[in-house]
Amino acid sequence: MHPASRAPRFLALLLPFFLGACAIFGPDRAATLPPEPQQEASQPVADPAPEQQHSASAPANPGPPASIQPTSETPWLYEGSNIPVDRQWRFGVLDNGLRYATRENGVPPDQVSIRIRIDTGSLYESDSERGYAHLLEHLLFRQSRYLGVGETIPTWQRLGATFGNDTNAVTSATQTVFQLDLPEADPAKLDEAFKLLSGMIEAPVINEVNVRTEVPIVLAEKRERGGPNERVANESRDLFFHDQMLAKRPPIGTEETLEAATAEDVEAFYKRWYRPEETVIAVAGDADPYVLARLIEKYFGDWNVEGDVTPEPDFGDPTPPAGVAADNPVGETAVMVEPDLPRSLTYSVMRKWEPVQDTITYNEGLLMDALAQSLITRRLEARARGGGDYLYAQVQQEDVSRSTDATFVSFAPLTEDWQTALADVRAVIADATTNPPTEEELQREISEYDVAFVAAVEEAEVEAGANLADTLINAVDIRETVASPQTVLDIFRGMRDRVTPEAILARTRALFEGDVIRGFYVTPQQGEASAEELRAALQAPVEADGSARIEAKTIDFAQLPKIGTPGTVVADGPLGILGIERVELSNGATALLWPNDAEPGRVAVNVHFGAGLRAFDTKDAPYITLGESALISSGFAGLDQEDIDRLATGRKLGFDFGVDLATFTFSAETRQADLADQLYLFAAKLAFPEWDARPLARAKAGERLSYDNYATSPAGLLNRDLESLIRNGDPRFGTPTPEMVENTSAEGFRKVWEPLLKQGEIEVMIFGDFDRDAAIESLEKTIGALPPREPVDPATFGPRPAAPEADGREVEYHRGDANQAAVVLAWPVGSGPAEISESRQLEILSQIFMNRLFDEMRERAGASYAPQTRVDWPVDDVGGGTFIALAQLRPGDVTAFYDASEKIVADLATNGPTEDELARVTEPLRQTILRASTGNGFWMWQLRGTSRDPTLLKSMASLVEDYSVATPERIKQLAAKYLASRKPLEIAIVPEGTQVP
Repeated sequence: MHPASRAPRFLALLLPFFLGACAIFGPDRAATLPPEPQQEASQPVADPAPEQQHSASAPANPGPPASIQPTSETPWLYEGSNIPVDRQWRFGVLDNGLRYATRENGVPPDQVSIRIRIDTGSLYESDSERGYAHLLEHLLFRQSRYLGVGETIPTWQRLGATFGNDTNAVTSATQTVFQLDLPEADPAKLDEAFKLLSGMIEAPVINEVNVRTEVPIVLAEKRERGGPNERVANESRDLFFHDQMLAKRPPIGTEETLEAATAEDVEAFYKRWYRPEETVIAVAGDADPYVLARLIEKYFGDWNVEGDVTPEPDFGDPTPPAGVAADNPVGETAVMVEPDLPRSLTYSVMRKWEPVQDTITYNEGLLMDALAQSLITRRLEARARGGGDYLYAQVQQEDVSRSTDATFVSFAPLTEDWQTALADVRAVIADATTNPPTEEELQREISEYDVAFVAAVEEAEVEAGANLADTLINAVDIRETVASPQTVLDIFRGMRDRVTPEAILARTRALFEGDVIRGFYVTPQQGEASAEELRAALQAPVEADGSARIEAKTIDFAQLPKIGTPGTVVADGPLGILGIERVELSNGATALLWPNDAEPGRVAVNVHFGAGLRAFDTKDAPYITLGESALISSGFAGLDQEDIDRLATGRKLGFDFGVDLATFTFSAETRQADLADQLYLFAAKLAFPEWDARPLARAKAGERLSYDNYATSPAGLLNRDLESLIRNGDPRFGTPTPEMVENTSAEGFRKVWEPLLKQGEIEVMIFGDFDRDAAIESLEKTIGALPPREPVDPATFGPRPAAPEADGREVEYHRGDANQAAVVLAWPVGSGPAEISESRQLEILSQIFMNRLFDEMRERAGASYAPQTRVDWPVDDVGGGTFIALAQLRPGDVTAFYDASEKIVADLATNGPTEDELARVTEPLRQTILRASTGNGFWMWQLRGTSRDPTLLKSMASLVEDYSVATPERIKQLAAKYLASRKPLEIAIVPEGTQVP
């Protein structure tokens, strides 16, 4: 059995019962949970025997296609390299020069991921063609050989692919990549997909009508990106890549060149760069790689373009201005004032980009560079945690768009004293370039990388095919190869004897040597800095400061206090689905355990407790946001954040914290070897919380610095205020203002959070590749050893989340570009498990609504690039459910959005959708569920809370049907019930000084 085909088909255990029950008993019985299969339910349905796999797509001639490169030949991707070839890929070259790679991969089952890369991007454009590479990407979706005008997206939807997720395209400075993740890829679908893609790539219809239709859509995309952050991106690109093509080549292009685009000019660009010799196809999926190769031969083999290949443009090299010092070549600097943006300073050491031979020696050097950067960034972080003059700082080497090999240093000064922050950062770096690291520091970083590489080997069998295809395409873009996780681990471990402090010192020095140093500072304060002052600060001598080095200190779990007297299991038995076991411990905690091999090497752990957001009074709202940032970093069991990081060295541990409507959640991904330690971390936070004030102070600083940035665009204000606005201004759902943050304190933080950590029954979920008995023992010593929990008292809850109220129109004003606006419509829906099936059917209505908005606002009017809809139905009966439609658009199009939405609602409530509209939504939704269900994360989300409330399981019986089986009449009823029967809350976000009609 192909090792990449191990992803189990968990839903296959459910579908025969769920869908069969529906077919036999009818919809009125769909919610009745069927009995578990008599087979061993904790295991997935067995994979077919090797000779049975892919029988539907097996070729009559099992031999390799003519274009496949034999194993005796160096594959085209590995020419000039001694990196071991990843033999799971099959490489080939067509007679026309098109290169490809195919690979069998069953993650998720039945999906095939196709990537088509064209070696052209914005750097291949002339001045008058800026934006053409990206415009072409749009035009290929508009009309092509086999697809009429506007048929591409509906066609992919009928094949089960969602637009944006499963089918998309990306244009960068150096490449354009077309992406398709095809679900349920049987031979007929695969053949159709390759045919359609070949027509898009080889024969797009580029005429004046299509160009004039797509240009407004591209301009809408450009408009939605606009604002201060886009201005900073443009100015910084102009500074760092001074006199290089990259400085003036954002892929989105310019308004002037796009509006001037003609079909003749765009077609000339297409003919110049869209050629088989410039094309690479990568395919990874649940199909025979030879079958995939034959489809490439069939549909791309006869693609020929007249004329010679156009040479790649000269992207230019970073060049210092005349007269710079050789030992500190500070060149161009710039200071940009943006009143609503937080302070940020970046300087870069620029070097010429050179093509490389992707050899083992070269990769050993890259790994040493990575270790060097990790050492410096850890020291910079330690300085920030200890009260430095900056909020964060990091170092990153990057080869940028085949234009420069650069080392970037970026940080955020806490105050207007940016010079001190810069000197602080430079002093830490100077120490790293002057003195070798300690052996203890180095071994810590080596251990971190080793854990990551081992995890990649353990999890290789469940690497998604889409990720594998993307990785190969990106390797082509940077002119390197791909390596299996085992090869990466072997190279890393094979170089260990040569990774000495002195070797790291040499690599560190090289990282900060270059042709020119450039600096860019963004500040909200006029007159705070000048380009000359920034240049002088970068030129100033710096003294190495080793005080940020991490002291040698060993912390082991054996040194930490025991949680308490171990508990015992007082009850255990099947949950009633998928062979998952429910366990109850003597202190009242419950656990759901599901050992499975869905994701080898991975163990997902969630701990749910308490009452979540509803436990907060509105006056304590700022502590919600601050808690999400600082609660875990505040420490536990006598450990601060640095101690926790050190404790995790050499282990795969995590600690995420989330505040949901009705519960708090600790979550992490770990492995069997570290599961006991992971459970200890979670239990220790509940048993022995610490209240270090430094993480809180840092979180407060971050909130203060970032708040004004939200008002720089409609999208920012939506992120800041939408959840609060649709709940009548409830501050628990919004972003706290600087004044609210300023009025918090360390004492208040502890007063709010300390009792919440003690309240509410605990539910643990452990899903993945682990030993059940060992997990039980660890649970008894950790979560089971906690004292009995204090009850959650509903009388202390804050107000129930309100539903959107249609009371006129809410208007907010942003300080961004005058051509940007956003509009929202919000209707109240339900919450709780009683009508969960109806909530899923509402998702079908939501998707149909979005498709119609897409047609009205993007395709017909070019008013909005990506209108969206969303259904939020809290499973816990806490209220606040919403149905939302929103879009970013021009201020003058606000009324058009309201009118279009009103028309859509009226028509859906009166006539319902067409059968085709329904199919375009339900099939992609069904495929999304089928694919997601092959991973543990899907089931952890679906089954949370079921150890406490088994009635939640009833809704699982109709899961697939609810999302994929509906009639036009049913959708019409839902539209009438939830949308047409009441006025929505209207929210408009417009520029300051704008009148909303």
